[in-house]
Parts: sequence; structure tokens; C-alpha cells
Amino acid sequence: MVFGRRTRIWAGALVVACVILMGPSAPTGALFARPLPAGAVKGVVPDRVMTWNLCNPCGKSDLDRAREIATYAPQVIGVQEACVRDVERIRIHLRRYYGLVYHVEYGTVLQDWGRCGGVPWNPGGYGQAVLSAAPMTDPVSVEYPDGGSEDRGYMAVTTTVDGRLVRVFNTHLAQRRQETVRAGQTKVLAAAVARYDRAIVLGDFNAVPDAPELAPIWKLATDADPRCRPTYTGGGCTPTTDWHSKFDYVFLRGITPLRHRVHPTPYSDHDLLHADLDIGQQAEAASKGGPGADR
Repeated sequence: MVFGRRTRIWAGALVVACVILMGPSAPTGALFARPLPAGAVKGVVPDRVMTWNLCNPCGKSDLDRAREIATYAPQVIGVQEACVRDVERIRIHLRRYYGLVYHVEYGTVLQDWGRCGGVPWNPGGYGQAVLSAAPMTDPVSVEYPDGGSEDRGYMAVTTTVDGRLVRVFNTHLAQRRQETVRAGQTKVLAAAVARYDRAIVLGDFNAVPDAPELAPIWKLATDADPRCRPTYTGGGCTPTTDWHSKFDYVFLRGITPLRHRVHPTPYSDHDLLHADLDIGQQAEAASKGGPGADR
């Protein structure tokens, strides 16, 4: 009896130690991947990009997150509220269970033990990440001068979408009710995006389309949803959050959208948003001296 009690105590201590080391972002749920649903794509869609706020810490399984991504298999995915350990596990699951191989670049702005686990002297990285089926070059990670109640930033990479090289940005703006802070952040982001005549801007902007702080981005780009404009009055833009607001965007500069979809998910308080693009059309115009040329 004494031995059994000690064994149970020791096993319990090991569980607690694992929770402390792995942290709240540790995966939960099934140990085996479920098959993809009917209608899932077969392999990476080369002209598709996606943005998804993972919701962290929310105690969701990285295996379930990988299945959600694999169902739509975009060429490029920008994720926010992303812990480095979570993203690495998602990549492993995508390759192991669904045969999808992605490269990754990180735009971490925090080392956050509370969100991402690790140990107090070596906490996990937290922020943005971009996964791409093609290699990425020229990565940058920029922290906004004022993050608001939590450090925020943007990252950018150059990668291939629709067979063309394009600059891809991924950002997460300041939390709700911090309009002035977001206004400063969009000015910083817009200045970076303006250097490229062809760019994709993904992210959680924490603002509805007609919010004044988004004006610098609207001056440079359009939404992948052609009905969604800064004059939004409630019926033109599909909501992307559990509280029925559109906070998530695929902004396009010098790129033609073909179609877009918002997919509700039980694994985050933000929906998955993806868009299929025609970059070649603008690139052809650029080769003839049109407005699509890269600077």
C-alpha cells in the first residue's frame, strides 16, 4: 500500500512537471489524426493564402489545428497568437498525417511563459508566423513602437504564390478599444507595404472595415472580398470572429482576387479566412509597364 501510494504521488508529480514545462499551449485531445472531411482539397492549392488567429492560450489541440489547415491546404498561411512550439507541432502533424510540407518563418514579439510554456528562464516565443509551401527569403520582424496593452508587431517574407514571387506581410494589431494605438501601428505597416507594388497583407487587425485607423491600409490595398470596403455598413463583409465582427483580412496590393471563404471553426475564437488569387494577371500588366510592377 505504501509503495502504491508513493507510485501515485510520483506519477502525479511527473504530470505536474510536464504541465509546467510544456505550458498552457501544450496540445490536448486525440492522439491520432482524424481523416480529412469530404470535400477537402488534395494537396497544396498554389494560389491560396490564409490568415488565422489561433487563439492562445485556449487549450486547443495542435493536431486539430493542423487538420483545419490541411482541409484547405493554402500555399501560404499567416497565423497570429502563435507560440513557436505550437507552430512546430502543427508543421509536424501536417507532414506526418497529411503529407503537406511547409517552411516557416517567425515574427515573435514576446517570450511568454504564461502563453507558450517552456521554463521561466527560457519561455516560449509568441507572436506571428508564416508557413509557406515554397521557400521564403528576406524575412523581417518588426515590433511596433507602441503595442498597447501587449507587445505587437508585423513580419514580412518573400515567397511564391500562384507561381510568382510576392511580398507577404502578417500582423496582429493592438487589442480592441485601443483605436489610437492601432492608428499608429497601421501607419508603420502601411509605410512598409507601400514599398511594394505587389503585396499580400494578412492578419488580425482588431478593427472593423470602417474603423478610421485602417485608413492607411485601405489607401494602399483592397480586401480579397470585393464587396468589403471601408464604407462598410454591416452587410458587405463576412464576419470572422465569434462575436460576429470582421477583424481578419487578406489585403491585396496589385493582385486580383478570384474567390474567398470564411470557415467557422471550433478551435479558435477567430474563423479561418482564405482567398484564391490571380497574381499572374497583374504580373503580365507589369511586364508591359503597367501598375503591377514591383519596386
